[in-house]
Amino acid sequence: MTQNRARTVFLLAHTGRPAAIRSAELVVKGLLRAGIGVRVLEAEARDLPLPGEVDLVGEATPQCLDGCELLIVLGGDGTLLRGAEFARASGVPMLGVNLGRVGFLAEAERDDLDKVVDRVVNRAYEVEERMTVDVVVHRNGDIVHTDWALNEAAVQKAGAEKLLEVVLEIDGRPVTGFGCDGIVLSTPTGSTAYAFSAGGPVVWPEVEALLMVPISAHALFAKPLVTSPDSVLAVEVLPHVPPGVLWCDGRRTVELPPGARVEVRRGAVPVRLARLHHASFTDRLVAKFALPVSGWRGAPH
Repeated sequence: MTQNRARTVFLLAHTGRPAAIRSAELVVKGLLRAGIGVRVLEAEARDLPLPGEVDLVGEATPQCLDGCELLIVLGGDGTLLRGAEFARASGVPMLGVNLGRVGFLAEAERDDLDKVVDRVVNRAYEVEERMTVDVVVHRNGDIVHTDWALNEAAVQKAGAEKLLEVVLEIDGRPVTGFGCDGIVLSTPTGSTAYAFSAGGPVVWPEVEALLMVPISAHALFAKPLVTSPDSVLAVEVLPHVPPGVLWCDGRRTVELPPGARVEVRRGAVPVRLARLHHASFTDRLVAKFALPVSGWRGAPH
């Protein structure tokens, strides 16, 4: 059993993707060959062609990563965000392999699997921390919901027919109010996710800041705002209007009744990401969005 091995890696995969199944098989065989144990959720193992020496765990809890040095995630953005939930709760660094489209949270692509295994075997990776946000929903002065996000907390209208009427607040002071489709409250990591689609700025991950980005606001002043990482951002859903919904990382949702107040502040617990490369975020941005840079000469030497 893998629990007797000196090193153990947890593997999380999107088993609905044939590419993930093939990739999981390659990663598991490479790690086992090097004497590194592999642990997998029992529900996922049914869909994966795994050797018998893989350690299976039944319940998907943070404790299932106890004793693991790394969490390897194979999949698209949704699977990577699911992996981030495990990584935050357990403190185990996450190494993402992108099998989807953009995959900004991923450190490697499917063609890099041999390199991924080699780097893990040789501990040739570094760990960085990514800022999160803590989210609190108030109603009539009471806390009715708490959550967190790595990318963003999004306050949105619940139906297609009516606008969401909100007032925005930063550090206890009102900023503006308007009707809109929603508001994205984002970390720098999330600036290339939903906030980007809503017209927000791209923020380099090492910048510590919070973003407030309106979605289709009916107002003259509806610009994206970038605040201090120590600011407290709030969105109040006006009374006597249709309810809204809160989405955290596009994975967890709760209804926001009229009069609800959503507060977002810097998260107390970061997500740890394993890094294989020292490539700049600029190069990652150019590669992920296939930006045209032909003709660039660089600074004169």
